[in-house]
Amino acid sequence: MTIQVLQTPLFSRQKKKLNKKQIKELDNAIRQIINDPKVGKEKKRNLKDTWVYKFKMINQLYLLAYEWDAKSRVLIALGVHENFYRNLERYLK
Repeated sequence: MTIQVLQTPLFSRQKKKLNKKQIKELDNAIRQIINDPKVGKEKKRNLKDTWVYKFKMINQLYLLAYEWDAKSRVLIALGVHENFYRNLERYLK
């Protein structure tokens, strides 16, 4: 069974701003999410059904928001912690 990986327009815009080294780190994080979607933490309240995976990208902590089911992973947003959850809530409304 193959797992489909989808990106939101917000995630695509944020990914375009990264350099090649950062994209390699991001790809490793995405592979981990594909292999084990419960690697992140499930959020509550307004962000219900959204999971956030924290990982290091060139000595800085990044957060990757995603949703998943058995057949797919939807990458929603990527960024540093500052205002991440506020912006994510606005995007999902």
